[in-house]
Amino acid sequence: MKTDQVRKYASEAFHFESDEETPNNPRLPLVVYRDVVPDQAMGDAATWFEQTFADNGWSDGWRNGIYPFLHFHTGTHEVLGIARGRATVEFGGAKGRALTVEAGDVVVLPAGTGHKRLDASADLLVVGAYPSNGRFDQKRPGQVDREAASRAVAAVPLPERDPVSGSTGPVIELWRGR
Repeated sequence: MKTDQVRKYASEAFHFESDEETPNNPRLPLVVYRDVVPDQAMGDAATWFEQTFADNGWSDGWRNGIYPFLHFHTGTHEVLGIARGRATVEFGGAKGRALTVEAGDVVVLPAGTGHKRLDASADLLVVGAYPSNGRFDQKRPGQVDREAASRAVAAVPLPERDPVSGSTGPVIELWRGR
């Protein structure tokens, strides 16, 4: 997917501190991109997300929803593209923040960021993927020692490209400081 096919979009960044349940990520913010899917692709946003993410080095894609239990990844970052419907998701654990995302939005979660679905429309469809330089795992609170989880999160390499915009975009600007 060429970056010129990506519409201009707004983004928001959120930092979450570690808590008793989830390590979160002390240095990298969660980034929410609003309304990124071009109008002509909204009829098949899932395919657009899959292609765009893959073109930018985010692979091992899947289609599903968002789990209704708190979980996090200590070996990889994750991108969620909302292809259809809407959801309210708690990011950052119990001391985090509930955000509503809807069709066309993207959420990029740095490794360690807790997330769970609080509510969703019946038609919710999410496309997820991971940067090719990560190592997939999925943990729940209590399944991993907090210090070990924090060390693992700190060791996760930065993705080489922004999952939507490639060599530019919020992940590059905010996570790499460019």
